[in-house]
Order: sequence, then structure tokens, then C-alpha cells
Amino acid sequence: MTGRREFCIYALGAVAAAQEKPVEFLCPMDADVRQAGPGKCPRCGMKLVAGLPEPIEYPVTVTMKPERPKPGERVRLRFAVLDPKTAKPVRELELIHERLLHLFLISEDLEDFAHIHPEMAAPGVFEIDWTFRTGGMWRVLLDFYPAHATPQLVSRTILLPGGSLSAPQLQSDSGKARAGANLSVNLQLDPEQPLAGEKTLLQYRIEPREQFEEYLGAMGHLLVASADLIDLMHTHPFLVDGGMAAPPTDAKRVQFNVIFPRPGVYRVWAQFQRAGVVNTIPYTIEVKNL
Repeated sequence: MTGRREFCIYALGAVAAAQEKPVEFLCPMDADVRQAGPGKCPRCGMKLVAGLPEPIEYPVTVTMKPERPKPGERVRLRFAVLDPKTAKPVRELELIHERLLHLFLISEDLEDFAHIHPEMAAPGVFEIDWTFRTGGMWRVLLDFYPAHATPQLVSRTILLPGGSLSAPQLQSDSGKARAGANLSVNLQLDPEQPLAGEKTLLQYRIEPREQFEEYLGAMGHLLVASADLIDLMHTHPFLVDGGMAAPPTDAKRVQFNVIFPRPGVYRVWAQFQRAGVVNTIPYTIEVKNL
């Protein structure tokens, strides 16, 4: 009986061991990046974690002083990131691309774009001064990472007097050269005609390649906005210089992969850093039905 009992214990242990899966580490920002051990994401530079909890949205309140600012008036913006269980400001945030909070501001005519970083006034509370150049609708996108949770992209709307509250009429202009502060960029799309729901490769050719640097922990940042400012996405390069095996050329090549959710017109802002200078390059892309 003893030998039989020992065999049963051994067999149960073998079954349990077979059922155990090895720990898989993944990127909080790009969950398709996975590996067997700890490390950093090769795409965005984030620390890989051993699994992520179920996604829960963290509410954000936005207040302004003065409460009803006018175009051209300086306003203090205050953002409070709240715990969804207690409705109190969160006590702990993780660094995400070298900052605790990233703030994107976009005007309704898509002519004004800012990627800035409010200062922490208290745990979970951030403030910054801003001047709205135009009236109408402004969209606010907040990018942050609560500890023991998942990274968050939370959008809010601010309305000022004036404006048309209608989507601007934009023309596609990919393939045309754009000049930044200290570099030039050309954008090619693959496929040339993007289709809603399908992957589009945004391939940037950047010159000169010398002194091209990381910006906030990545080799570039891309903010995508639909013309009506309903759909907003923030992403990072999928490939740089064609991957490790590709030889360098006279230009820096940076590729973003984007799935546009709906047909329509989109404005995309790419940000690249060279010699300590951040270049923000806008393009307009038309997306059609599949």
C-alpha cells in the first residue's frame, strides 16, 4: 500500500507540474510584447511585468480657475486621478515614459496640439497653467499608470466660448516633406490607402539621422485623432531602422503601426527628438471603408 500511495502522490505532483505554466512577462503599454523573463519593452522602454490585472478605468476630474475661461486667458488646469473604489485621489502612480502624467491638448480645428506634463500638487493631483488660443471644443487626453493597475488613457472635453463645434475639412497630405525645428520628415503609408479596421504602417523617413535621440523613453511618440476628436490614440514605434538586422541608411526610419477604427479623416502628430530639440510633425490621413 505504501508504494501505491507514493506512486499516486508522485503522479498527482507530475500532473500539477504539467499544468503549471511558466510566468510570462509582458509590456503594460504594448501587451503583445511578451517574453519568458523580466526586462524592458524594446518598443516603448517600459519595464515588463509578470501579468496584468483586469483593466478598470480610473476616473479623472478636471477643474479650471477661472471656471469659465475665455480664449487668450491664462487658466490653471487641475486634474485629480481618483481611485475607482474609494473616489479619493490615488496615492501611488508609476512612471510612464519618465513622467507620472502626460497631458495632450487638441483644439477643435486640430491646429493646436500640445504634449505637456503637469506638476504634482498633491498625491494623485496635478496642475498646470495653460492659455487656450481659440474658443470652442478642446479635447484633453491623460496618460498615466496607477500602481497595481493597468495604464490608463482617459479623455475629457473642455468647452470655451466661440468655435464652430464642427469637424474641420482636412485634406490628406502624406508623402509630402515636412520641416521640423532641426530635422525634415517624409511619411509613407503601407498600404497607400488606409482602410478602417486594418493595420496601417506609418513609415517616417527622418533626416539627418545624426544626433537622433530617445524622447521620453522611446524613439518617437505618435498621437492620432479623428477629425471629430472622438477617437484618440497614443502609440510608439514598432520598428526603428527596419529592425536590428537592417543596415542604417542616410536617414532615420521609424515605423508606427496603427489600426484606424472608423473611416474618415485623421490628424497624426509624430514627435521626434534630435540634439535635445523635440520636433512635432503633423500629417493628415484619409481612411476609407474596407
